[in-house]
Amino acid sequence: MKIKTKQLSYEQVMALPRPKPRKPIRPNIILRTIMRIASLWDLLPARFSYTESRMELAQGPCLVLMNHSSFIDLEIAQKVLYPRPVNIVCTSDGFVGFGKELLMRLIGCIPTQKFVTDVSLIGDMRYALEELGDTVLMYPEASYSFDGCATPLPRKLGVLLKKLNVPVVTIITEGAFSRDPLYNCLQKRKVKVSAHVSCLLTKEELKEKSVAEIDQLLDEAFSFDNFRWQQENKIEINESFRADGLHRILYKCAHCGAEGEMHGEGITLTCRHCGKQYELTPFGKLEAKDGETEFSHIPDWYRWERELVRQEILNGSYSLDTDVEIGMLVDYKAIYMVGSGHLTHDASGFRLTGCEGKLEYTQSPTACYGLYSDYYWYEIGDVICFGNRDRLYYCFPKGETPVAKTRFAAEELYKLYKSRVLTLPKGDAAQE
Repeated sequence: MKIKTKQLSYEQVMALPRPKPRKPIRPNIILRTIMRIASLWDLLPARFSYTESRMELAQGPCLVLMNHSSFIDLEIAQKVLYPRPVNIVCTSDGFVGFGKELLMRLIGCIPTQKFVTDVSLIGDMRYALEELGDTVLMYPEASYSFDGCATPLPRKLGVLLKKLNVPVVTIITEGAFSRDPLYNCLQKRKVKVSAHVSCLLTKEELKEKSVAEIDQLLDEAFSFDNFRWQQENKIEINESFRADGLHRILYKCAHCGAEGEMHGEGITLTCRHCGKQYELTPFGKLEAKDGETEFSHIPDWYRWERELVRQEILNGSYSLDTDVEIGMLVDYKAIYMVGSGHLTHDASGFRLTGCEGKLEYTQSPTACYGLYSDYYWYEIGDVICFGNRDRLYYCFPKGETPVAKTRFAAEELYKLYKSRVLTLPKGDAAQE
């Protein structure tokens, strides 16, 4: 899937009018039915099925929280929630393109900027629930899982749930990640997909529980490991491309420590620096072809990389310094490619410069708890994205830059500053 891009100068982009806020609308039953039928294109080959629990307690408008593994998630939601009218909180880049904003609004979508504070979103959600009487679907992880485990949820999400004051439903999938993991270059595997739909909290239970108790329940609901699930259920994935792109998440060699030298292709992950090779077995485990297998479980390797990034931050050695191509999102007409620039990231946050000195944007490490980074974004390339409500910057590194490491660093920096392990210089702003 591609996205419309347009070459413009930075000055031209900054002069463009910004979209005016618009209230959500209820998708009509015809569009809902068309979407449900269209979803069968993917759901039938995936042999999709689902189970329910306590759903008799979730009558009327409710908030649905779903884990995020791949594009099939939206199709699953259309299947299990039909015929409820559903407003879907989705990333603003999904609205980009000729006629796409109108279509997305007609099917009930509510745009928001990923990992950007958006107070208006709460108002839009309340409008959909209270005025339209619709159900609202959102993906609290805000981004696809890289390693098949849950990505960090925003703290005090329970505050939002209490404000909305409607039953909370969860949809947790199994097999969706294994069928189409983000690192695997959009290649689908033959894996059965299922989901469990549950009323996590009724309105009465929301009132009784504290924010901390609600957050704990959410953490438990969004606690999963897709590779472990595959192994425990003996799900065999025999595709010859199953390790393609695996270096996007396992970017650091567990044997020699070289970074950016890993390469996943076919069924093999190879370090180009030391030559060590690992086979990704049909049951989702790594096995060294020679010598010790440092990590047979991919999420363990991934967590090891995260801990190393944290240590780099603490000892002052972490930094990202790379040339990038820059895209900007300021409206729903196109992603505007404004030229080349330079991106740095360290303990002081992000700094992006470019467009012949006209662009300079800085963002504090406490601006957000996470980072939107993605692989092969709309078939353009691996991306690091940040910004504010007025504009987003999509940075496409020109070299071998592991965007997963930048995501680790953004998350760990936020936690370290919020826990006061690190301290920002006095007067440092949250953004720009």
